[in-house]
This record gives sequence, structure tokens and C-alpha cells, in this order.
Amino acid sequence: MSGSLFEDDRAPLRGATESAPLADRMRPQTLDEIVGQRHLLDPGKPLRTAIERDQVPSMILWGPPGVGKTTLAQIIARMTKSDFVTFSAVLSGIKEIKAIMASAEKTKRLGRRTILFVDEIHRFNKAQQDAFLPHVEHGNVTLIGATTENPSFEVISALLSRSRVFVLHGLTDDDVITVLRRAVDREKFPVETDALASIALIANGDARTALNILELAVEAAPESQPVTKELVQEASQKTLLYDKGGEEHFNIISALHKSLRNSDVDASLYWLARMLEAGEDPLYVARRLVRFASEDIGLADPQALRVALDSKQAYEFIGLPEGKLALAQCVIYLAAAPKSNSVYKAYGAVAEEVANTRNEPVPLHIRNAPTGLMKGIGYGKGYQYAHDLEDKVADMDCLPDALQGRKYFHPQDIGIEARIKQRLEEIARKKKEAREL
Repeated sequence: MSGSLFEDDRAPLRGATESAPLADRMRPQTLDEIVGQRHLLDPGKPLRTAIERDQVPSMILWGPPGVGKTTLAQIIARMTKSDFVTFSAVLSGIKEIKAIMASAEKTKRLGRRTILFVDEIHRFNKAQQDAFLPHVEHGNVTLIGATTENPSFEVISALLSRSRVFVLHGLTDDDVITVLRRAVDREKFPVETDALASIALIANGDARTALNILELAVEAAPESQPVTKELVQEASQKTLLYDKGGEEHFNIISALHKSLRNSDVDASLYWLARMLEAGEDPLYVARRLVRFASEDIGLADPQALRVALDSKQAYEFIGLPEGKLALAQCVIYLAAAPKSNSVYKAYGAVAEEVANTRNEPVPLHIRNAPTGLMKGIGYGKGYQYAHDLEDKVADMDCLPDALQGRKYFHPQDIGIEARIKQRLEEIARKKKEAREL
């Protein structure tokens, strides 16, 4: 945790901190210097107007790493008449929160406001977040929380309802190159143009990462030699934007599922690779493919389920990296297969029926009767053994009396399911003929 009255912090950071990392030295000092986020910071936008009028509300800044959340909070504090206190959810707890709030309450009585910037607010538990509520409500502090995680899931609803959520977008490659060019021009770094493009690709929309890579590459370059694309590749490793426990994990698996459902082979392969190359557990992917085979293909191509299970077994047998090909083969098959959600809808309808109706007794004629007593009270009476009949279809209802005539499964005219539909229609016709005899 660190705190300061902002009079001590109003001087520009540049020039006074030349020994600091490049990313800190290049931190924007005004709203106009921030690259990207024009949807929030262009003249006339609500957030910019609130900052310029010194009417900043409590807010949550949500966005990926390196897009300017901390920078924006610092600029807000500089432009408004407020004390600025930074607070780390990683390093501090409720004891520190109470101390800061007590100080903020005293400051308010002196006619000054306190902006409390909480980095990684999603790391606070419910009790810690609750500790902010009364002070936000009473205006003791203006809370600015920064998070890379979806605040709908990570910030308590009471705090969300008292804050505005502003979504910051990942920077484009052109945005990142703009940031890099500023650094190159200011520091007089000798850097080849294609090296900047390479850094932007590796940084994946993260300005801080881009500046760190540039600094590493400059330090690694031979004396009097420019930074080249090859040197950038040697000085860094590409980090894929993927968090196996966070929102991006669910975003990408959703993208895979929906691409498969839309029969888009190329998109399906792309999202598969995004997960596997970022280190996702291949067995998690395999389980999702097995689910998809039943949920979105079902009886339109029953072989799809077998293909999905085979891909899981193949991966378990040969492991990485070759096992990725079995999953890729499965993805191609599932994307190209005819689609039907009839099984999914049928089971959903049955599950709803079971949940919302009484548990009807099993009809006597389809109960087993292993004892004389059970036979005597009607168990098994009237049962027709289908194999003894010419068409293998008995004129016999198997649903409880209260549910007679229910239809849960409605097959579609697609793939093998169309043949199943024809067979079910044939069975229904034979039952009707048997009743009419």
C-alpha cells in the first residue's frame, strides 16, 4: 500500500525518474497523450467531460493488461482537486482499508476529496469489498477500481451499483506502434521499422509489454547496431492472451463451440489452436468436444460422438504434441457434420416435466414380477413381448397414465436423424393399425 497527498505528486514523472523502467518513463501525463480508448476520452465523451468538470464518480476500469487503467487513474487525480491514494489488493487487507478510510474522512472535513485507486480489485474478497461501501456511499472517497476480470462476477453487486463501469479496449497494433515510436523518438533508440511491427505483434495489445520488450531489445543490441526484428524475437517470447481460470478462457471456449455450431471449419480450428498453444489442458477441450457431439449434432450423425471419444483416447495414448492433431481432426469432423439439437431439446423437455410434475408410478404392465405376490397384484399383467410380434412393435403404452400422448423428441429432417424420424413415424402407424384391429 502507498499513499500521498497529491501536491507531492503533481510534477510530471518524466525527467525526474530517468532511471525508472521505460514503461514508467513513457507513461502519459494528459488525457490527450493516452493512446486508444477514444470511445471514453475523446472531447465530449461522458468520462472526459466528468474529469474536466471535476465531477468524477466512483468507477471500475475494466480492461486487459497494459491499456492504461492505472495511467488514467493517475491523470484523473492530477486533473481533479483530490488527494490520491493507491492501494494494492495483493498486498493489503481490511486493517489497511480502515486506516485509509479514517484518513479520508478527516480529509473530507478539511474540504478535500480523496481518490482511492485500487489495483486488481477483483482480488479482494466480499468482506474486503464490503469495507469500501459506507465510505463510497458517504462520499468520503471516490473509488477507482482497476480489474482485468469481468466485474459482473468479481465485484460485489452493492459496490457495482454505486460505481460506473468503463470498459477499456485492448490496443490495436497501430496503437502499440504509436506508443513505441514515441519512445524511440524520445530516447533516440536506433530501431528498424519492422522491429516495431514485430514487437506490436508479440505485445498483443499491451503497451507496457511492448515497451518492456523494446527496452530489453535495446539493451541486448550490439553497440551502434539498430534493433532488428530478429533481435526482438530473441529478446522476447510471445505471450498468448489466455487465462485458463479467467474470462478469456470462457470467451474462447464459447467461440470454439459457436464456430462448430455454425459449421465454420476454419474458425473452429483457429479457436482450438488459441487454446492449445496457450497451454489449455487438451482433455478439457476433448470433454467439450464430446459434449458438442451430443448437444449440437446428436442423431443427425451419431458417429460424431464416437469420433469425439476416439479423439480423446488418441490424445491420451500419444500425448503432446502429436495428440493435438487428433483433436484438430475431431474439430474438422464436428464442424462439417450435419447439426441437430433435437436430443438436447428432448432431454430438456423431459427434465422440465420431471421437475414440475408429480412422480407418477410405473404402469403395472411394465413392472417386473419376480414373485407370486407381485404377479397377484397385477405386476406385469398385459405386458406384450415385442420380439414375439411380427413387426416387433406392441400396442402398449409405456408412459404413466397422466402423461399419455406426450411427445418430447421431435426429430428433424437432417442427416441420419431424418431416417430415425421416418422410422418413428412408421412405428406410430403400426401402433395405430394394431389398435384398430
